[in-house]
Amino acid sequence: MSKILIIEDEAAIRRVLVKILSEENDTYNVSEAEDGLAGIERIRNEDFDLVLCDIKMPKMDGVEVLEAVKKLKPEIPIVMISGHGDLDTAVNTMRLGAFDYISKPPDLNRLLNTVRIALDSKELVVENTRLKKKVSKKYEMIGDSPAISHIKEMIEKVAPSEARVLITGDNGTGKELVAHWLHEKSERSKGPLIEVNCAAIPSELIESELFGHKKGSFTGAIKDRAGKFETANNGTIFLDEIGDMSLSAQAKVLRALQENKISRVGSDRDIKVNVRVIAATNKNLKKEISEGNFREDLYHRLAVILIHVPSLNERREDIPLLINHFSKKIAEEQGTTCKEFSKKAITLLQEYDWTGNIRELRNVVERLIILGGEEVSEKDVKMFASK
Repeated sequence: MSKILIIEDEAAIRRVLVKILSEENDTYNVSEAEDGLAGIERIRNEDFDLVLCDIKMPKMDGVEVLEAVKKLKPEIPIVMISGHGDLDTAVNTMRLGAFDYISKPPDLNRLLNTVRIALDSKELVVENTRLKKKVSKKYEMIGDSPAISHIKEMIEKVAPSEARVLITGDNGTGKELVAHWLHEKSERSKGPLIEVNCAAIPSELIESELFGHKKGSFTGAIKDRAGKFETANNGTIFLDEIGDMSLSAQAKVLRALQENKISRVGSDRDIKVNVRVIAATNKNLKKEISEGNFREDLYHRLAVILIHVPSLNERREDIPLLINHFSKKIAEEQGTTCKEFSKKAITLLQEYDWTGNIRELRNVVERLIILGGEEVSEKDVKMFASK
């Protein structure tokens, strides 16, 4: 049932609106408030799916109500009710976040269509919020060790900026998670996050993958194709394992960072791009520079902010939290009951040498859940978690 609140100081108008909505749809639960202050108090204490609000009222006018609701519960759509002389104000409220406005006296079809569309939009906002939280949870970084706490603090500071970030760390430590967090907490979160694994693309194709190509520019280029930089426009591009990128591709990436322009393979036309670059590597790039494998000027362009992700062996105190997290996640994926790990089992796992880092721990936890007893014991760990 949809809950609708009407904030209107004229009792006659309130009665008309309540009658129209209640008779039209028996799933509408319609409430009333005689002024803005009373309306805000109800919104603060109750959940509503839609608010219809008069623009001109004593004590608190409609614009003030709109601004207050946007702070309290921004997901609620607000439809303004305007008199003939209030149309300019009504249009202005749209710029301030109102969903729509209807004129007095209300046209029946216009009112019902606006209410229906506004309620549908509320469902979409709620669903989008739910999905966004689900995505954020998917890429949640588990741990409260000093090293992980430091990374979380850095992400909070760096994400809202446009600064480029270079993430370093061994394979399996969670560099991708850091990149996703940076994107999701940034102003670009509504734009795309395009991931490129530079190590997985043959060197002869990396330029085409990043910058696109023109038809006929090389064997197999049967049509024009946009590259990852174009696809990531107004969003973020994540260049994973950038230490494996060829020197020729590095030169083009450097130009893209310097000029915010790219050109497709086989084309001399520049394309403007607005992209934030986040890069990651498991290599020592300063060593790669000294050996002539990586451009020093590109390194300095990328490494505005450096974030190092520690190995699991460097954050053993997080292992109990990670085991609990993986146990719940695996149980959810497999539709089984979540298994507990005994204290001795957890202690033994904390003593292991985790050369494969988080990725290896996740695999071991899944193995123990499948093969271990109802509670995973120290004996199970010794039997099934052998290195």
